[in-house]
Amino acid sequence: MPVSSKFLTGLLLLSALAGCSDSANESTVAPKAALPVEIFIVGNQNAEREINAVGTVRYRRETPLGFTTAGKVAVVRFEEGELVKRGALLAALDTTNVGADMSVATAERDRVRAEFDRVRALYADGWITKARFEAAEATLKSAEARVRQAGFASSTAQLYAPSSGVVLMRNVQVGQVIAAGTPALILGEADEGFVFRVPIVDRDASKLRVGMAAAISIESASETPLTAMISEIDGRANAGTGAFSVQFRLPNQPTLRSGQIGTATIKLPSSDGDTQLQIPASALFGVRTGEGLVYVVDAKNRVETRNVIIQRVTDKFVNVSGGISPGDKIVTSGLEKLRTGSAVRIVKGLR
Repeated sequence: MPVSSKFLTGLLLLSALAGCSDSANESTVAPKAALPVEIFIVGNQNAEREINAVGTVRYRRETPLGFTTAGKVAVVRFEEGELVKRGALLAALDTTNVGADMSVATAERDRVRAEFDRVRALYADGWITKARFEAAEATLKSAEARVRQAGFASSTAQLYAPSSGVVLMRNVQVGQVIAAGTPALILGEADEGFVFRVPIVDRDASKLRVGMAAAISIESASETPLTAMISEIDGRANAGTGAFSVQFRLPNQPTLRSGQIGTATIKLPSSDGDTQLQIPASALFGVRTGEGLVYVVDAKNRVETRNVIIQRVTDKFVNVSGGISPGDKIVTSGLEKLRTGSAVRIVKGLR
């Protein structure tokens, strides 16, 4: 059946209108807009690292006090925790034996001295040999030495406080027989002040020097951290732990007590060996054990994904290696909207 000319004309008109409509729709589709992002420009950073170490408060001088001779304890005047003043009598031995030794030594010295005087007169007159004279002289010196020894034992039969302070430990009781050199009491010398001692592993201790500052937090002594300086660093590590004992000189504080526990916050100095790449933690995504991903903006303002190795996490930055280089621009905000190849518009940059 022949198709009418009117029908063909209408069909052509519909086709033309459809083509115009498709062209119009295509022309109205706009390319995707670049996403606004903030970036961080990577640079070599000399990382200043902080370490926290738990330690204890101690008197700078905690002195063991003991007798130089064995004997029976006659007097102990202070208990643990009591305050003492410089020069106070702390404890004393029964001096019966010490006094007897002193009397015997003095009597023997006097006898030997009289004998020496007689020998000296005979030697001067030529009646005895020089060897006999020298032997008598040596005997006198020995007797005088025994007197000094007995006198020293008598004077050290009493323990006096070398400094004002606190009795930290009492190891004797009245009537107890104590051996020479055994610590009878331990005195915390307040005149020398307090220190804070912490164990530090060798890797960090090697970077510390006397005079470095630290913030010491002791909740039972002060609401705010105390500023202290390193005063001593052990010359060798503890055989059991491998750590070095580091001592900080604390400022005068009436609330300080030996044995209080606190934390030292120490800023370790940077060195050439510590030069690392640091990035903000907000730049990381897809974090796994020891690894993470970042978006790097290329020259055409499009992002590409890079894998980095996480070396260390600090309060402000993450130290990383691999995947990025100094000068790279990494995205720190708007990561959730990005995909590899996304176009971006930098609105803020940090270095």
